[in-house]
Amino acid sequence: MFAVGIVLCVLVLLGQTSALGWDPTCRTNEASSNYPIPSILDGYTYQLLTDQLRHPRSLLFDHSGNILVSGDPDGINVLKIRDNGIGCIIYDGKFLLEGTSELKLTHGLALSKDGKTLFASSADEVYSWRYDARSSAIDNSSRKVVVTGMNSEDHTTRTLLTSDLYSDVLLVSRGSNQNIDAEAKDITKGKCMIKAFSLSKTEEQNFTTQGNLLGWGLRNSVGMGEDKDGAIWAVENSADGLFRDNVDIRQNSPAEELNSLGNLIDTAFEPYYIAPNYGYPYCFAAWNHEEIPSSTYDIGVGDQFAVVMNSSFTDTTCRDKFQAPRLSFQAHMAPLDIKFHPNTGHAWITFHGSWDRDVPVGYAVSVVEFENGQPKEPRNSMNSLINIMWNTNITGCPQRCFRPVGIAFDSFGRAFVTSDSTGEIYIITPPDPSQPRTHGSNNTWDSDTTQDSSKSGSSGHISTSFDKIAAGVAVICILLLRGMEELL
Repeated sequence: MFAVGIVLCVLVLLGQTSALGWDPTCRTNEASSNYPIPSILDGYTYQLLTDQLRHPRSLLFDHSGNILVSGDPDGINVLKIRDNGIGCIIYDGKFLLEGTSELKLTHGLALSKDGKTLFASSADEVYSWRYDARSSAIDNSSRKVVVTGMNSEDHTTRTLLTSDLYSDVLLVSRGSNQNIDAEAKDITKGKCMIKAFSLSKTEEQNFTTQGNLLGWGLRNSVGMGEDKDGAIWAVENSADGLFRDNVDIRQNSPAEELNSLGNLIDTAFEPYYIAPNYGYPYCFAAWNHEEIPSSTYDIGVGDQFAVVMNSSFTDTTCRDKFQAPRLSFQAHMAPLDIKFHPNTGHAWITFHGSWDRDVPVGYAVSVVEFENGQPKEPRNSMNSLINIMWNTNITGCPQRCFRPVGIAFDSFGRAFVTSDSTGEIYIITPPDPSQPRTHGSNNTWDSDTTQDSSKSGSSGHISTSFDKIAAGVAVICILLLRGMEELL
């Protein structure tokens, strides 16, 4: 009878887990076996949703809860997922949107406010289609070119952003054509800027000559985000290999940047708005300011400095005539996306990681805490980042490690994050999505120190949900076996 009880217990439990939709392969805080598992901040968990993608970059949710992903050279993928009801998201496969394969799409991806128009970008053009979220399909007969005239050989991402507050605007970011692009000095060239385009116009719009300019002198603002008040923020990838007065400053300057581009009411919808210039290619923001020689004023973190000075153009010119960033980050961390948490209003930023720094940096998802519409940290802070998920060991980077790119939040406040080098999507769950905790002890790490998960965060292998299931299993088995004992 004891053996019969065990058999019955197993059968009941198998039926119970089947009814719950539990997938025994679903675990939190686990990653692909191809590289050391990432670390996660205490209280947070992550789940590897899939590693079956080729080169995932931007992602977003449609109005039916499907995930759309750009970056695959074959086109835009639609991912089918479902929640099993106990904290695990199940991946049910993907398919390509028909008609997106031949367009050489790169990075940009956006949906209109009503969810019925899909936008995607190539290096030269922004396309739109009618989109049906229920069938996860585009109407290829509706395809049209919204913006054109952006072609270049370098920095081809053409990031897109639609507003949550205003339906008639599409933001497009165009970067430089090389590390130092001299044409960015001339506003008429349409380089290194972010523009807003009206979606009510039916004809093609030329990026160089049309659209409302929000900011220029922006070398490569790959990540754009809108906060709850309609303010636009962008993260900037700054230049590589800089020398100043024949002194090599490229390891720690110029800084990566967080820039404020104002509210769309005051910028995109204001016909006489004069967009600020953020400095490139004349001026850059300092990170390790002590390494910058021959300064003409007391340069600090985030202050603008000139790469080449002469009698009429100095660091003081950069400080007085160009817009400094709101926050600065360690050089070469490569921020690629910024999205604001729907509940807390904090900015989540993906740092793709360095490729040309002696000691690698970045390769993390981090948070900048906001309060009253602004970052809590002052402009010259070197500790504005709270690292949420990062690589415990970055010796295998950039190919064999978590390398985050795009972020999208679901209705529960969970962050879905792509890793392009590994073909993965992760789901990061805060301790309480409505009230994430502040962890001041996990600020930006020393640029020359490998991150140590033993100091902060966790890299455990068993999920909280799995522990609860195991406990439930034990209780059911005990009850069954006690019942069998009474029968004996």
